[in-house]
Amino acid sequence: MSQIFVDACFGKETTHTPVWMMRQAGRYLPEYMRVRAEAGDFLSLCHDPEKACEVTLQPIDILGVDAAILFSDILVVPMEMGMELKFVKGEGPLFPKPIKTMEDLDALCVEEAAQKLEYVYETIRQIRGKLAADKALIGFCGAPWTLATYMIEGEGTKTYAIVKKLIYSQPEFMHKLLRKVTEVLKLYMSKQIESGADAVMIFDSWAAALEEDAYFEFSWNYMKEIASYLKAKYPHIPIIMFPKGISGYLDRIDGDFDVFGVDWSTPLELAKEKLGDKYVLQGNMEPTRLYSQEAIKVGVEKIVKIMDNKRHIFNLGHGILPDVPVENAKYFIKQVQAQTKR
Repeated sequence: MSQIFVDACFGKETTHTPVWMMRQAGRYLPEYMRVRAEAGDFLSLCHDPEKACEVTLQPIDILGVDAAILFSDILVVPMEMGMELKFVKGEGPLFPKPIKTMEDLDALCVEEAAQKLEYVYETIRQIRGKLAADKALIGFCGAPWTLATYMIEGEGTKTYAIVKKLIYSQPEFMHKLLRKVTEVLKLYMSKQIESGADAVMIFDSWAAALEEDAYFEFSWNYMKEIASYLKAKYPHIPIIMFPKGISGYLDRIDGDFDVFGVDWSTPLELAKEKLGDKYVLQGNMEPTRLYSQEAIKVGVEKIVKIMDNKRHIFNLGHGILPDVPVENAKYFIKQVQAQTKR
């Protein structure tokens, strides 16, 4: 049985434009909050394949989206490389002992890290076993640059002062760290695919932190390497790249991948002009439109007009926000499916 999402990733004709949302298994759903409370905390939920499977499937049943995205977190990778990870309520993720020295860097493991992520692979196996055959399961990872930023800064940052100082003062140190993370991600994504993921997505949340040449040297080239590695091994698996906030660099985007995720700050017309012939585009409705059903309708109409139902996957331009009414999320999915019906 074919999957509309996978077909669309390869630019094939589909009955409607497939739609899903980043962070669709999340806090806006009361059902998710119930399971998370049962798990005890966020990391415990990530470590529990049965519960992680349950929350991954919730948006399929509740919203009717065309693809499920694995419930996990990008930071389980550096955690399993040997870093202590905490989630602080109201503040987000924290690495109490960030990478500072070559000794810290040398202590990070690669192959063992991929093996320690077995709970993620088991979650994928359980999801694929319960997910309808015509619905796709998307696996994912954070881009090496985004993960390295957390590993060096220790937490989320608005200035990127520590990591950017290293880029210009100790580039070889940064490349050594990025190399290690890249090797883990190749193994991690391979094992996700072998466990049952139908497509994979690489999130570069902090792409906009870097000027153009630095971005391609310290981020995009590593993402490209992972994509090429996976495409050579698994040509039937779509690869989605999502670098957030690099609308000024689109002329230089290339690589062995299938779908380019367009964030909400990048004009979709621009992405279509620069990349629409080479890649299927995914996105890019402004997430806060989901606070208003009228704003949803207008936003969907605009994107449908731009893309003309061709080479497109509908999504938000970033993750759904925790206080969006569930009825509005349902309305968004139904609007897309109705307006793009062939």
